[in-house]
Amino acid sequence: MISKQNFRPMGRRSTSVFFCVLAWALLHPASAWAADPLPATVGRVKPSVVGVGTFLKVRQPSTVFVGTGFVVGDGLSVITNAHVIPKELDAARMEELGIVMNAGGETASFRPARLVGLDREHDLAHLRLSGTALPALTLGEDDAVVEGQLLAFTGYPLGMRLGLHAATHRATLAAIAPAVRPTLSSRQLDARAITQLQRTVFGIFQLDGTAYPGNSGSPLYDPETGAVVGVINMVYLKGLKESAVTDPSGITYAIPVRYVRALLQTAP
Repeated sequence: MISKQNFRPMGRRSTSVFFCVLAWALLHPASAWAADPLPATVGRVKPSVVGVGTFLKVRQPSTVFVGTGFVVGDGLSVITNAHVIPKELDAARMEELGIVMNAGGETASFRPARLVGLDREHDLAHLRLSGTALPALTLGEDDAVVEGQLLAFTGYPLGMRLGLHAATHRATLAAIAPAVRPTLSSRQLDARAITQLQRTVFGIFQLDGTAYPGNSGSPLYDPETGAVVGVINMVYLKGLKESAVTDPSGITYAIPVRYVRALLQTAP
């Protein structure tokens, strides 16, 4: 409680200074408060985020987008999800696997790549480029994140439907949970589910953020440093895959970066 004896009204000089400071803070919010590091980080991350797709000259469209990827290492390695890699290509018609990049405006350019590593258990794939290196992202430490931490991911939420323009979303690490989808009843147990239950369960990042099918393979990173801590893996859909656009659940999963590092070490 402030007593009348200790209370002193602000003088004209103090009042003038107070309102000058207030006016300056309103006109310069970024300087008045701690600046959000994400905008600057996004500018550094986006050149390393690419589309993953296939190219077939006689097809319309010739380039088909299948997911997102990001460049690491020496600038010639691209990480994405295993499930976005086609099981087979049309070799007879010379279909190619590779990366898709924005060549300016609505134009997309295709660059061939080789599949050199596949980790289906952790849903990761390693593609290898040749030629000129691209800007690479740094991999974060294995235990660099904790539950409740704010993160971000950048990718192509709906592939080329919106044009090849990378979009960034914020996400909170809601939980580090076992990478097994719970089944509501024994009727939902099929051969695939049983096989999954027999594997060694690993921790997966559950994110409080909305991703879309095209985001598969997007880098999950620290908003301040840009260091990759995980790879967007799948969206927990409420219904069919098509409902992800109209009825997203807001729950997204990501594979921890330790498995990316392990995959890169096994590459030829």
